[in-house]
Order: sequence, then structure tokens, then C-alpha cells
Amino acid sequence: MSMVAPIFGFLKCRTPDRWVSRAVAEIPTLLRDHALLELKAAQQAQSLIRRYAGRSGSKGLRLLNKLSRLAREELRHFEQVLALMERRGVEYQPISASRYAATLHSRIRSPEPERLVDTLIVAAIIEARSCERFDRLVGALRPVDPELADFYRSLVKSEARHFADYLALAEDEAGEAVAERVDEFLESEQALILEPDSQLRFHSGVPS
Repeated sequence: MSMVAPIFGFLKCRTPDRWVSRAVAEIPTLLRDHALLELKAAQQAQSLIRRYAGRSGSKGLRLLNKLSRLAREELRHFEQVLALMERRGVEYQPISASRYAATLHSRIRSPEPERLVDTLIVAAIIEARSCERFDRLVGALRPVDPELADFYRSLVKSEARHFADYLALAEDEAGEAVAERVDEFLESEQALILEPDSQLRFHSGVPS
């Protein structure tokens, strides 16, 4: 079974062809946003470590160990994207974020432990979508940009693993299956992916 097959079964929709075509035509923008997303992913894992570092017990230790490994890997990906940009003469500069992550995070509940469970679910969904988009881009980029296609192909496995890790952590924290809550977030995620979007970002919707 393909490593992305669980991702396809998890998400409610595939990335539209129009997004893929636009992304291939605007590689510098895609790379800038990709670098920003890798950095934010590392920062979020570190933020969760700081927030929940005081918890005791095996569950707390599992959370911290997994988040630490995730943060290191995301920073490594950030460095790899920066190196790729430098070779291509693409200047690293912050750009405005898409509404994707902010919209999903706005639906996170405030009380604990629901806050942590929801945060981990959202992280799993973001990693799943990233994995799916890397997979979609590999085929589209192969004829025109084999270097970038190979790089994105190398990230598919790690993103699929990150998705599984975050989802497992969410269930560990909840102490039960989280399928119903996941489905609520996936409904919102599907709308964000299929609705028109005025700007291209790695997680933006259909180009308008």
C-alpha cells in the first residue's frame, strides 16, 4: 500500500487541478510559503513543549519526546527549503499567510484537555494536506522541474509520518477515539481547499 493511501482515505477531498497548475507556474511564491510553513511547524511543536512541559507521567513524556523529534525534523526541512531557494536565487522573505491554518485554529476549544486534543488534530490535518499536496506536485513538476519534484517526493514519507504521529497523540490525550471531532475539522478543511482564493499559498484554495 502506498504511504499516502491513508492520507487519501483521511482527507475529504483532493487538491484541485487548478491549484496544482498555478503552483507550478509560481514556484518562487510556493517556496517562500513552504519555508515559512516549515518554520511555523517547528515553532508550534516547541510552543507545545513549553506549554505542557510541566506534566508528569508516561503520557506527558510521550508527548514531549514526540514533539521534540517533530520540531527538529521540521527545522531540518526549513533548512533544506532555504538551501533550495539559495541555489535558485529566490530571496527568503516573509509573506502573508493563507487563511487555512488560522481558520482551523480558530475552531480549537479553550478548556483543557480539549484545547490540546484539538491542537493535535489540527496539526495532523495540516500535515495530511501537506503530504497530499507534495504528492500532487511531484507528478506535475517532474517534466518541468525534476529537482523540486525529487525534493517534494522526499518529503512525502515524513509528512505522512507526522500526520500519523499527531493523530496518535490526539487519541492518546483524549483517551478515546477522536473520529467525530476530526470529522468536524475536516468539514472546515474541505471548504478551505475547494473555495476560491485570491492568493497562491501552499494551503490556499482554488485560485480565483
